Amino acid sequence: MSDATNLHPIFDRVLSRADKEARLAQHGRVIWLYGLSGSGKSTLGIALERRLHAEGFATQLLDGDNIRTGLNRGLGFGDADRAENIRRIAEVAKLFAHAGVVTLCSFITPLRAHRALARDIIGGADLLEVYVKASFETCARRDPKGLYAKASAGGVGQFTGRDSAFEEPAADAPDTLVLDTEAASPEACLDTLRAAVLPRIRL
Repeated sequence: MSDATNLHPIFDRVLSRADKEARLAQHGRVIWLYGLSGSGKSTLGIALERRLHAEGFATQLLDGDNIRTGLNRGLGFGDADRAENIRRIAEVAKLFAHAGVVTLCSFITPLRAHRALARDIIGGADLLEVYVKASFETCARRDPKGLYAKASAGGVGQFTGRDSAFEEPAADAPDTLVLDTEAASPEACLDTLRAAVLPRIRL
């Protein structure tokens, strides 16, 4: 473990966030999409990034499976590793936001404590939480990665929504947009998401 007395942060000397945002003509923000596997998080994240890029915004998409093949490849799916997974992602997203980049995060983020951890790290002013809502049964029918079938056959342990908990947002959850992908089309959900994001990122 490092000795904190040997650390000398230079935050006060680096190029300011305001300078970076002015150069990009946008505000850096974090859009955190969460929900069950198969709810549509990645689909919406990918579509939103393409839309924003076409409109001239600088973006970065962080997706669960991609991150677990690199930065977080050594982490498992137990409670401690899930929390560390979110902590690392939130720290990376914060760095992108402070560089003026619109950062789209697509992660299951199953527990309210995980979402609170991300909010504490990123800061409420920079974060929009988006609950991509779909029931376990609907996600199981969609099963785009075949994970529900594998879990049903015993091939996936600690599967969220079955073996481990998924907590929906509280009714009074701060700054949370709910996109119900069972009730609305992908196109309608994307339009709603874009409309919520644009006022937050325009300089």
